[in-house]
Parts: sequence; structure tokens; C-alpha cells
Amino acid sequence: METDQANTNHTQSTFKPRINCVCCIGAGYVGGPTCAIIALKCPQIRVVIVDINQRRIDAWNIKQCRGRNLFFSTDIDSGIRDAQLIFISVNTPTKTYGIGKGRATDLKFIESAARHISQVARGKKIIVEKSTVPVRAAESIAKVLQSNLHEDVSYEVLSNPEFLAEGTAINDLLQPDRVLIGGRQNKSGNEAIDQLAWIYEHWVPSSKLIRTNVWSSELSKLASNAFLAQKVSSINAVSAICEATGADISDVAHAIGLDKRISSKYLQASVGFGGSCFQKDVLSLTYICEALNLHEVADYWHQVIVMNDYQKKRFAQKIIQCLFQTVSNKRIALFGFTFKKDTADT
Repeated sequence: METDQANTNHTQSTFKPRINCVCCIGAGYVGGPTCAIIALKCPQIRVVIVDINQRRIDAWNIKQCRGRNLFFSTDIDSGIRDAQLIFISVNTPTKTYGIGKGRATDLKFIESAARHISQVARGKKIIVEKSTVPVRAAESIAKVLQSNLHEDVSYEVLSNPEFLAEGTAINDLLQPDRVLIGGRQNKSGNEAIDQLAWIYEHWVPSSKLIRTNVWSSELSKLASNAFLAQKVSSINAVSAICEATGADISDVAHAIGLDKRISSKYLQASVGFGGSCFQKDVLSLTYICEALNLHEVADYWHQVIVMNDYQKKRFAQKIIQCLFQTVSNKRIALFGFTFKKDTADT
């Protein structure tokens, strides 16, 4: 894949024919909401969300578009064959065994989806990686697709990472800070980028559509989550200093947040970050740095995880100290059990 930097001040999409059928592989919390909004804002496009899990398909209850131009199905083959543009929105957990265990991203579901596409697809297809993946994952997807290439099939692989916060996903889709689209910097790659951009232009201002190369797009997602996690660990580190010196972390955080360069977001001292994103993505970024022999950079990002673990241990130790060094036969109440407001994720 070519790595030339794309012009971010691209004119509005002009490539035709337009996309009229979209398929999303994966009916999870990214693929489902994303394609529901596409169906809502693009009534002329048929949107099909497919998943091997029937219970997950049945759980979706979107009355406004479902049955009109939004469909959920377990018929993955038909979804792939009919669509011109296919989102891959499957789980990308941290590896639990093998090389990179506990740090590297497990791409087995990404690979499985790509192999399924290569076996079924016919004609020209635009494949869009929506899942959070390490840098150059699109190159791996392209290799899988090319390994089983039929004469009447061609592919373009794009990166279109999600930037959704749990609890505000729909609003984040309707009013995004930016929409990042990465593709090959050649004629066919730019045409594919324009096709996806045209879909988003139905409700997103063109000024918020950022066109770039694939690798920059993939890295931007990991780096964004790493920066947010770093901010959480930074304020928690300051909270430890406050407790040791008598300073008030609320006052300190307020003073820091008034600086426009920093802002007040993610400056609430806490037990630390949890959930399925921050730790996974920081560990993935750390592993990538190690693989590139950037050990000092890897150590820097790993320290974000170290600080997060330290904050959790410090909090637990304080509870034990306040309860006379034992929690045996003690009843402990937890207020705000979710790691993020307005969600049930722990």
C-alpha cells in the first residue's frame, strides 16, 4: 500500500455509480449503531447487518428504519454478495496466548471475516475495517482477500475507525468531532474513499471528513485512546501527590482544566479507567512499539497502565486501612459502579 499523505482539503465526492447497498459484519455496539444511523440518514441505501449470533440479531429493536432499508440477518453470504461496501466490525480482544499474550491485539475474528468475504464476494467490493486494529491490519486483510481472488472480483480496503463513547454513541455518530477515512493513495483508493465519504456527507459536514492513508488512520484511533488514558492516569498521579501534601485534587484539577490547551475533560480523579477499550488499546500500542524496536516509546506508554494499576491498588489499600486492616465480615457499599456514566459496563 502506498503511504503518501492524502490532501485533507478534498473536494466533495464525485465518483459514480453511488453505493446503494451496505453490509456490516458484526452486530455489536459499533456496527449496529453505525449502520442504524447510515440507514436513517441515507434512506436510498439498503443496509444489512449480519452476525452469526441469532440472539444478538434478535436483540436489536430499531423501529424507525428496520424493515424499510435496515435489515438484520444471520445470512452472511447474501449480505456479502449483495453489498458494494462491507464494514468489518467484529471483536478485536487482547491475545490470551501465544506471541504477544496479554498485549497484542488478537485479529482472528478480523481474519475470519476477511476469509469469508474472499470466498463469497463477486464484483467490485469496498472493505472497511471499522474495528479498532493495530497499524497495518488493513494490509493483512488485503493479503487474505488477494489469496483467494477470483477473476471477477476486485477489492479496496479502507480504514474508518470509530470514535464512540459508551452512553453517547448515537450522539457521537450524529455529531462527530471528525470522521477519519484512510485508503490507498491512488486512483482506485481515492475513488473508494470518495464513496464512503459520500455516505457520511448526508449528515456530516465535509470539513469534518478527514482523508488520509490507511496506516495513519489506523494509528490515529490507537493514539486517541492512548492520549485519553494518559490523561486519566496523569490526574490520578496528581491525586496521589495531593493526598500526600494536603492539596485538594478537585481544586487542582479545576485549575488545570481552565487551561484551554488541556481542557477539563477526563480530569476527574478516580479509581482508574476500566472497560474494554483504553487498556486494550494502550497495550496494543505498547506491543507495536516493542515490535518496531522503539523500546523507550513502549516504556512510556506502558507506564500509563502501570499508573492505572497503582491507583486501583492504592484505593483498595485505603479501604483496608480505614476498616482496621481487614474487610472480613464488613459490608461495603459501592456508589457509581459503572466505569463510565450512563452505561452498565463494569
